[in-house]
Amino acid sequence: MLRLKLIHVRHSGRIRPHEHTAYMPLLAILMVVGLSLMAYTARAATPYDGPEAASIGITGTMPAKAPTVAAVIKVPKDGQHFTTSPITVSGTCPSNTIVELFKNDIFAGSTPCTDVDIFSIDIDLMIGKNTLMARVYDALNQPGPDSNKVVVYYDALPPQSDPLNLLDLGSQLLLNTDSVFRGIFPGKNFSMPIDIIGGTPPYAVNVQFGDSNNKVISRNDNTTFSVTHNYQKAGTYQVTIQVTDSRGNVSFLTVAVIVNGQPSTATGSTSTTTPTSILGKLLILWPLYAAVVAIVTSFFIGEKREKHILEKRGLLLS
Repeated sequence: MLRLKLIHVRHSGRIRPHEHTAYMPLLAILMVVGLSLMAYTARAATPYDGPEAASIGITGTMPAKAPTVAAVIKVPKDGQHFTTSPITVSGTCPSNTIVELFKNDIFAGSTPCTDVDIFSIDIDLMIGKNTLMARVYDALNQPGPDSNKVVVYYDALPPQSDPLNLLDLGSQLLLNTDSVFRGIFPGKNFSMPIDIIGGTPPYAVNVQFGDSNNKVISRNDNTTFSVTHNYQKAGTYQVTIQVTDSRGNVSFLTVAVIVNGQPSTATGSTSTTTPTSILGKLLILWPLYAAVVAIVTSFFIGEKREKHILEKRGLLLS
C-alpha cells in the first residue's frame, strides 16, 4: 500500500511584489489623447472667417454626362392657329436643366425646368408658320436631345405655308438676345446684349431683371445695345425684356440668368462653417477623459503606497 506524506515548507512570511502596471505607455497614450482633444476642441470652437490673405482658392467643375432625356412640348398642339401673340408653350423636361425654346431655328426664350419636371414660357410668334422646338442644357451648358417639333401659325396676315424671312418682316417687331446667361457672380456687373428686329423707331425698352429691379431705355434705332445689372444673391432669375415701337407694336422675350453660388435662404440666425453638434460631442468626451486620468492616477498612487507600507514592515521580498 502506497502512502503519501505531506511535507510543509516553511516560508519567510514575506510577500513577493506583483508585476507593476506599465504606467509609462499609459501616460504616453493619455498625453496623445489629451492633446488631440485640445486641438479638435479649439478648432471646433473657432468660426471659419474665410481664407487667409496668402491662401489660394481653387474652384472647378467636374465633367458629367450630358442630358439624355429630351423635353416634350405638349402645349400648343401641332397645327394650331393663333390670332394673337405671345402664346404660352409648356411641357415636360428633365430636372436640373435649362429649357431653351426655338421658333424657326431662332432663339425664342429660356426658362429653368421646375422641381416637378415641367416648363412653361411665353414667346412671341413670327407672322405665318412657326416651327417650335425645345432643347435642354445642363449646368455645364451641355445640350440634350431635341424635343418633338410642333408647327403653329400666327394669322396676323393671311396664313403662309413657309416661315417669313427676317428681311421681309416689314413692321413686325421681334427681340433677340443670348439664349441663357451663366457664370454670373453676385455683386458683379454683367452685360446683356439686346437686338431689336423690325418695328418702327423710336423704341421704349423695359427690362425686368427678376429681382424687383427694372430698367427703362429709349432707343432711336434698332442697332444692338447692352444693359448692365448686378445681382446681390445667388440663384436663377427670369429676365423679361419688353419693347414697344412708335406704332404701339409690342414684343417681349424671357431669358434665364444663373448667378453662381448656393441660393440664400431666409433665416433669423447666423451660421458658422463648424456645426454646433461637433463641438457638443467633443465637450462630452472631456469628462470621460478626466475620469480615465483619475483612475490611472489613483491606481499608481495606491500601488506606490502599498509597496511603501510593505517595505516599512519588512514584508516585501526583493
